[in-house]
Amino acid sequence: MSFPKIGVIGGGQLARMMAPEALNLGFELHVLAEGPDVSAARSVPDAPVGDYKDLQTLREFAQGKDVVTFDHEHVPNEFLTTLINEGVNIQPRPAALIHAQDKLVMREAIEKLGLPNPAWAKVDSVDELVAFGDKIGWPIVLKTPRGGYDGKGVRILDDAGEARDSADWFENGPLLAEDKVDFSRELSAMVARTPSGQAKAWPVVHTIQVDGVCDEVIAPAQDISEHTARTAANAALRIAEEFGVTGVMAAELFETPGAGAGFVINELAMRPHNTGHWTMNGSVTSQFEQHLRAVLDLPLGETRELGVTVMKNYLGGANQDLYSAFAAALAAAPEVKVHAYGKSVRPGRKIGHVNVVANAGQSVDELRQRADLVAALIRDGVPATA
Repeated sequence: MSFPKIGVIGGGQLARMMAPEALNLGFELHVLAEGPDVSAARSVPDAPVGDYKDLQTLREFAQGKDVVTFDHEHVPNEFLTTLINEGVNIQPRPAALIHAQDKLVMREAIEKLGLPNPAWAKVDSVDELVAFGDKIGWPIVLKTPRGGYDGKGVRILDDAGEARDSADWFENGPLLAEDKVDFSRELSAMVARTPSGQAKAWPVVHTIQVDGVCDEVIAPAQDISEHTARTAANAALRIAEEFGVTGVMAAELFETPGAGAGFVINELAMRPHNTGHWTMNGSVTSQFEQHLRAVLDLPLGETRELGVTVMKNYLGGANQDLYSAFAAALAAAPEVKVHAYGKSVRPGRKIGHVNVVANAGQSVDELRQRADLVAALIRDGVPATA
């Protein structure tokens, strides 16, 4: 039997980081890229350019693939259903994917499972939005059900006046209103599941957001109660089971010590996720290898951590020539692992991350300093000497 051919819809950095794992396992990876210069197109030999919103393009790309999976959740579900009916092996299935595509669907499903949800409501008008805020108390959070990520499609409303100023948000249909959760920090519970039902969880991690974008991850989360860590991981595993998730899934959480389960569920992602990049160096099995194993229905790899790990993103900054800083960055902290996405530099754009795994006796603060040093050198460039 020949080795499998895997199709990935979307050519971003997640698809790019699947490529080395596919190569190591002997799998053929093919990517449907948005353009010739996207991240994965620079590292995957077969990366045809096409529109993922065009059914015929998807049909042609899926031909000859043993499984088709995703770099993002934006492919129209009706097209995925058509492809499945035509015999294409799509993983995850659209019935699961909808919970990452539509936040209103996700909230209702989480509520039916009896898992920790913030107070929420589907609102069709400003009046309904104001009524929700008056009922549960201000401030509240307003979200677009689809398309929002990295802080986009989210608005904090402090009072009824700000809610009435959001009338233009209703032009495309109903919105999701939520209680603004009083939380101590953000967490992420990542799991993987196969079509046959095997599932494994990584340790729950602490995620640090800056301007709505993941900036740093500490794995595993420090000073988390055993009960909260176990309950959060079990909640993610149950979601994966009940929704029929295949591949990797991230459940983003708000930690709420002393209240309820100790956390509430924020959002879901059904693909490898920024909060799992630490696994590339800090876990026995990376999220990218695990995702490929899972969608092919292969036995899952071990998920224990190799040591406390810090992941630090670096975004586009002053330095346009990233490689010019590599010598200084790599020399400054040789133990830090650099992952570059092959993307052009734009302010605020995710262009890479670094990982550092603790040696014996190293503190989390030391790890964070080392990761930040390398990320800053790459982002800002090496200062010119006098």
